[in-house]
Amino acid sequence: MFRALTPTVKNILIITVGMHIITMFFMPQLSAWFALYHIESRYFMPFQFVTYMFMHADFWHLFSNMFGLFIFGPLLEQFLGPKKIIILWMVCGIGSGILYSGYNIYKINKLNNQIEAFVENPDPEIFNRFVSANRHLFNASIYDLIDDFSRNPSDKALIERANMNMLGIRDRLVNIPMVGASGALFGILIAFGMLFPNTQLFLLFPPMPVKAKYLVLFYGLYTVYNIFVSNPADNVAHFAHLAGLAIGAVLVTYWKRDRRNFY
Repeated sequence: MFRALTPTVKNILIITVGMHIITMFFMPQLSAWFALYHIESRYFMPFQFVTYMFMHADFWHLFSNMFGLFIFGPLLEQFLGPKKIIILWMVCGIGSGILYSGYNIYKINKLNNQIEAFVENPDPEIFNRFVSANRHLFNASIYDLIDDFSRNPSDKALIERANMNMLGIRDRLVNIPMVGASGALFGILIAFGMLFPNTQLFLLFPPMPVKAKYLVLFYGLYTVYNIFVSNPADNVAHFAHLAGLAIGAVLVTYWKRDRRNFY
């Protein structure tokens, strides 16, 4: 498993780590400019579908992604070749960003529908459900507004305050960026599991051996679980992880069928 670092994997590591150092110590504004925003955000630019992969929230975010690439990438590059490994990394990264953006559009549209329903029928219960679903984004004072509004449901000033709070949360969610190479890494992970399913990996936590196919299956099921549970306080883009798995699986399946070009 721990083979020599291959050229393409080494270059991805150097570029990604280098970008993190630049944004942390020399040009911090790049992290906001290169992150991927919702397409309705005033900060969104199309090039962010590429650049967000090279931005990371902190050292541990960077370390976990780059460590995964370091572990699984070299053997895949030796098997697939440098051209296919870079295609796998970039297509899974860009593709997961695009699919996650589509998922975000769906979520923001649901939010818009809730706000429109409140405007048409300013019911305190609608506002209460909205706050409950997004409670991690409010401060404690919002519950005073809920109490006042529940006692005075026809008060125009309270209706306006509730509506402004809902619009504020909507704008805040639109402007939350996504960063990281996790989508690309999950593409690497599924490719490794499909091409070397019975390779024994030794986990650190818990310290036990496990076959690659079972590790990939665990990550896939865990990701799906987190999407359906949808913890509002969870800032991990689980859907992007799932998208990376799906795109990587499609690519490897296509390459395995095209035996003439599979190397």
